[in-house]
This record gives sequence, structure tokens and C-alpha cells, in this order.
Amino acid sequence: MSAFDYEQDFQQVNFREHPELYRVGKGEQGVLLVEPYKSEILPHWRFKTPEIARESADAIYQMFLDYQAQGDFVGMDMARKYLQMGFTRARRYANHKSGRKYDAEGQELPRVEDPIKAESAQIFYARYQQAKDDPEYQRLKREHQQKYG
Repeated sequence: MSAFDYEQDFQQVNFREHPELYRVGKGEQGVLLVEPYKSEILPHWRFKTPEIARESADAIYQMFLDYQAQGDFVGMDMARKYLQMGFTRARRYANHKSGRKYDAEGQELPRVEDPIKAESAQIFYARYQQAKDDPEYQRLKREHQQKYG
């Protein structure tokens, strides 16, 4: 797998028009950089309560399906990354009320479980798994990586 290319000029590149420039990378890499997808998906990304998380995860998953219907792998991968980020960020807040894992000295802050954020995290995790394991997504990901790196 090619590393995510942070050297791109993200202010200038439209990745819908130039999918050949997109690299999947690891995990959530590039989730807040790749346009026009960031502008399309980010407004829907919320996890404050389970109800908000469910609405958000469902909307983003629907975007994943819409990108799939358009044959837009980059859009699918970006939607998958937002679902993954919903899980990881909600989990962070479930473990640390402030959202900060470390103090100023680099020591991990004590964990205090927030069951509301933990439920939000599970909602995003279920949709993330659904997207990640989608057979068409898997096929398009392999094709994209074979073709572009």
C-alpha cells in the first residue's frame, strides 16, 4: 500500500476530477484534506449523543452508497474514513471527557468511561465495518491501488 501523499497541493487538487492523485494511506489519513469530499461529508459528521451519531453515521453511510453508485472510489474511501473517524473520536471522548488523552507533560490522563459517547462510538463502528467490508468497496480499493499505488 502506498503511503498517503501529504506533499500534494490540497488547495488546488479536485480529487473527483483527478482520482489518480489519491492514495488510500492508513486509517484516516487525509480525511480533513481531500476535496471536494471533505466539504461534502464533514458537515454531516457529529457524535455528541447516540441519536446525533446515528443520524450522522447513517447520512455518511448513505453518501458512501451514493459514491458507490457513481463508481467514485475516492468518495467511498473518504466516507469510510469519516465513519472510522467518528468511531475513534467518539471513543476518545468516551475515555477522556476533554477529548485530550495526554496532559502537558505527555502523561496519559485518567480514563473515565462516558457511556453516551461509548454508544456513539459503537454506532459509528458498525457503519464503518459495513463500509470497510463492502465487497464492491474492497474490489474498487484493490483496483485503485493496483492502478495508482
